[in-house]
Amino acid sequence: MTPTPAKAVRSFTITRLEGTQPAEVREDVLAAEEPLEIRVGGHSVAVVMRTPGHDRELAAGFLATEGILHRREEVLDMVYCRADGGAPEENILDVILAPGTALDLERLTRHVFTSSSCGICSKASIEAVRAQFAPIATPLVPSRAVLAALPDRLRAAQPAFDRTGGLHASALFDAAGNLRVVREDVGRHNALDKVAGHALLAGELPLAGCILLVSGRVSFEIMQKALAAGIPAVAAISAPTSAAVEFARASGQVLVGFLRGERMNVYAGTLAG
Repeated sequence: MTPTPAKAVRSFTITRLEGTQPAEVREDVLAAEEPLEIRVGGHSVAVVMRTPGHDRELAAGFLATEGILHRREEVLDMVYCRADGGAPEENILDVILAPGTALDLERLTRHVFTSSSCGICSKASIEAVRAQFAPIATPLVPSRAVLAALPDRLRAAQPAFDRTGGLHASALFDAAGNLRVVREDVGRHNALDKVAGHALLAGELPLAGCILLVSGRVSFEIMQKALAAGIPAVAAISAPTSAAVEFARASGQVLVGFLRGERMNVYAGTLAG
């Protein structure tokens, strides 16, 4: 199991009430939520509410799924900014681009502030998003048996969820169902950005032949981010939205919802077996 990042959880003293039993004072562990300002070359481009941990992956994935970054070689470094010459401020991360890398901030379709729960509401123009990324060139036909086994594998790799019950997860599997990476965050979109950022920094984009499993519902933005990372198949424990289904069908992506063991709904694409 992947260890929980040190700052991903917070402990609080609470009062537990249950029926007529005496009140119980106890410690409770909650998912941490803090702002992260993402800068590019000193220019502030977004503030996202996220769970601390894997911040570099989050920033890289955010910029990749926004169409700003495409290759690992475009990133020279990522550094936490210092406040007034003091210690690095771990909620401000500056992405330093390699010399010669073009910076087109007009491609950014988010407003400056994005909440951890915000999805399509953070987009300035839906049509701009639809036109930003090419459809899947090589479709994937996942196996039903492989998909059926994925939720248990994801659940076994969620250490912070085990402690808090309050985090979303995105997990990337190969076509055979082998887990490649899993990331947790208070925001569904952040968890996917961390997965995409992990792939970008490892030089693995596009993620052809991979299956993405998300713990919550699938929105338009989840499908758009998956397409930006080149992911041809997305499965979810919960439901998709109508816009997500329309996007998947137009983009040549597989979309499976309500994945509960051998039960599943296929909304786009086809499965083997």
